[in-house]
Amino acid sequence: MSGRFTSSCRFFPFLAVFVLMLLYPYGLRAGEAPSALIHDPVVAGTWYPGTASELRKQVEEYLSRVPERDSQGQTVAIISPHAGYIYSGQVAAHSFKAVQGQKFDSVIVIGPSHYVPFRGVATYDCAGFRTPLGVIPLDSELIAALMKRESRIRDLPGVFRQEHSLEAELPFLQVVLPGFKLVPLVMGDPDITTCRWLAEAIVKCTEGKSVLIVASSDLSHYHSYDVAVEMDQRLLQKIGAIDIEGIDQCLEGRKCEACGQGPIITAMLAAKKLGADRCDILQYANSGDVTGEKMSPMGVVGYGAARISTPLSYRDRDEAEKKKAGINLGLTKEERAELHAIAKKAIEAGLTSGASISRGKETTSPKLKEPRGAFVTLYRKGELRGCIGQIVPRMPLAEAVAAMAQEAAFRDPRFTPVRANELDDLKIEISVLTPLKKINSADEIEVGKHGIMIVRNGSAGLLLPQVATEYNWDRNEFLEHCCLKAGLPRNIWQDKQTEIYIFSADVF
Repeated sequence: MSGRFTSSCRFFPFLAVFVLMLLYPYGLRAGEAPSALIHDPVVAGTWYPGTASELRKQVEEYLSRVPERDSQGQTVAIISPHAGYIYSGQVAAHSFKAVQGQKFDSVIVIGPSHYVPFRGVATYDCAGFRTPLGVIPLDSELIAALMKRESRIRDLPGVFRQEHSLEAELPFLQVVLPGFKLVPLVMGDPDITTCRWLAEAIVKCTEGKSVLIVASSDLSHYHSYDVAVEMDQRLLQKIGAIDIEGIDQCLEGRKCEACGQGPIITAMLAAKKLGADRCDILQYANSGDVTGEKMSPMGVVGYGAARISTPLSYRDRDEAEKKKAGINLGLTKEERAELHAIAKKAIEAGLTSGASISRGKETTSPKLKEPRGAFVTLYRKGELRGCIGQIVPRMPLAEAVAAMAQEAAFRDPRFTPVRANELDDLKIEISVLTPLKKINSADEIEVGKHGIMIVRNGSAGLLLPQVATEYNWDRNEFLEHCCLKAGLPRNIWQDKQTEIYIFSADVF
């Protein structure tokens, strides 16, 4: 991603902006000092209701339409759109419902600059930001720490004079997180270098604090309905996979769009540094879906909602074990222990020799000699460290576990190879699979018992049974996430041309 501004951002001529910032360097009212200033809303009464009662009613109605989710793990960041509420409010509600009632010391809202071109990142250290729902206090201590650590973060009030990208998020935050303190940030440069240093500054300055990061962004702008859906699903698939390099390449190659590309990548970089490894795409729609005008000559604008969270802690995973997924295939305690030992020895051998070896041939158990599909999942300190599997049985189970253990440890493309100093911290999870079965109806899927594989036009995605259990997904959510993993539109499972397979697993 270069340092260019996206085509969806509008700017005044530079001279006009320069004069504006000279005349109003702090946006002060007569006789006010900067510390006494309250930043007034820009789009209240136009993009969203201008009275407190109407605004609260609208936000609460949007939130009430979002299904309850029993989310596990800790939310670190969310992605939310910033268009007028009649267009994007319902999508935004999915992001904010995911954090409703949680406790955070501060909320960092990062938006793009739609009007003022500048270098670096702007903040606004005033007394507070006003919306019809009241004044939001700022976390001046955190703002000062960010500016002290990184000189490219500057107090630039003029940047906020017309900017709506932060403001659109604030009423939702006031409803779901009453009493929070705000850190407003606007990015002038959306390039990957800026994203990296800003993410690093956020992580270092929030050590020991519970902070929520909100990335404000719409998706594609003013394309035909079908093109917009294709572009947006391409981007959301990469966001869901936390594929930061892929997001950058997609935007750079103009295969997808996001006016808040900088905020999205910054939030994901910071979230990963803070321990997040999971991104759930909560909702997608575009203005054509909302208005019904899918053939508008002006095209449509895309909106997405996402939650980025930490993995389950070991305690959380132990709780999840009580709702154990899959089935019991009759392996004895000794056979399970033997498979774990085989997996560990295979990883140790890969560390010492770097060579691919064939372990498991020495087993005497008839069950471990049967051909079976198997997945090996590695965790380190509660975080996913690798997961590779073999769906179709091609070798005896013991040998499959050995092979997949090495694949997960050293050849999962999402991770660097496991190092010797990590071995003692690795937790090995083995999933022994039943054969795939093609189904005619999604109603045949039993969440908690079945894993699923979705195939369409040469693309395939697979999710193990325990994934739905750990994240408390219902059947539809399970199917949608499997579609996204395959790089397909989230609802393509409903199409009759899509093939759906089920299987189960003995997970231990």
